[in-house]
Amino acid sequence: MSVIVMGEFRLPAENLEAARPAMERVVTLTRAEDGCLGYSYAPDLLDPCLIRIAEKWESAEALGLHLATPHMDEWKRVRESFGLTGRSVTMYEIASERAV
Repeated sequence: MSVIVMGEFRLPAENLEAARPAMERVVTLTRAEDGCLGYSYAPDLLDPCLIRIAEKWESAEALGLHLATPHMDEWKRVRESFGLTGRSVTMYEIASERAV
């Protein structure tokens, strides 16, 4: 059963560029993990300080291993220094899927 994770967080406009290298690092390292089928952060088109999170994992176990990686520990430590607020992330277990 695959897992989808959707979420969002906010960064102050003055910190967006400073946070970019840390976000790029966590995305790059996460995409290389076993079980990662997709992982992205993207600014909202109408509100660039709102960063959308979209993830797809082979399983909840793969997601659990991801959350315990050193690069996620690092991201958790540094993200507050960029003024990250409003973090909301939800995991969905997918029983089936099809293209629409």
